[in-house]
Amino acid sequence: MTPDELRNRIPLNEIRFSTSRSGGPGGQNINKVNTKVELRFDVKNTIHLTETEKEKIFLHLKNRINSDGILVIKSQSERTQYMNKKRTTEKFFILLASALTEKRIRKSTTPTSTSIRERLETKKMRSTIKKLRKDKGFPEE
Repeated sequence: MTPDELRNRIPLNEIRFSTSRSGGPGGQNINKVNTKVELRFDVKNTIHLTETEKEKIFLHLKNRINSDGILVIKSQSERTQYMNKKRTTEKFFILLASALTEKRIRKSTTPTSTSIRERLETKKMRSTIKKLRKDKGFPEE
């Protein structure tokens, strides 16, 4: 599932935004303006996702979901509240899309006969080099 498909399924009125002052170093702007944006989405009680989708989200995003079943995403990297809000919504839809996409299972393959032969040849060459190094010694007088 792509982030654009999720944008069409989940209305923005289900997402709650709160703002506060950003932390860290800054100047006068950071001390006066509420630029930090926190996005909250109630995964447990939403009607726009199926139960299996909710389970996948809880499994993949468990570190971002609190005990009440609310997904929390924060952004304070931009200078304006608008840009931080835009950034959190983008991050929200990307995270949900990545949690809901099926991971492809890797097919295990056997090495080809050529690659096995080449590997063994390099091992033999390496061992002969080491043997030559070992056998050389200083002549005794």
